[in-house]
Amino acid sequence: MKKREHRLFIRVTDEERNRILDKMYGMGIHSLSAYIRKMALDGYCLNLDLPQLRRMAYLLQNCSNNLNQVAKRANENGKIYSADLADLRTRLDELISIGKQILTKLADL
Repeated sequence: MKKREHRLFIRVTDEERNRILDKMYGMGIHSLSAYIRKMALDGYCLNLDLPQLRRMAYLLQNCSNNLNQVAKRANENGKIYSADLADLRTRLDELISIGKQILTKLADL
């Protein structure tokens, strides 16, 4: 990492400082220097810590595990149970729904 050798100074009012800090903390950033640098270089910060992403990751892991179990059972005895497939279909439908919600939120940014 390059050493940061130069300092930049800006003056702000109390109200501006409070707004900057509110936005910074709202983004989950706790370093004013990092926040100001990111905003100055990129013009914006995005907080993509959506609870839907965590749910989606959880469902993907479950689907993967269930699909492996179904494939193993099919390879062992040639049988696939409709309840297993229905469970997978339900989880995949929820994944599709969550994906659409996330895309809608991202489109609004």
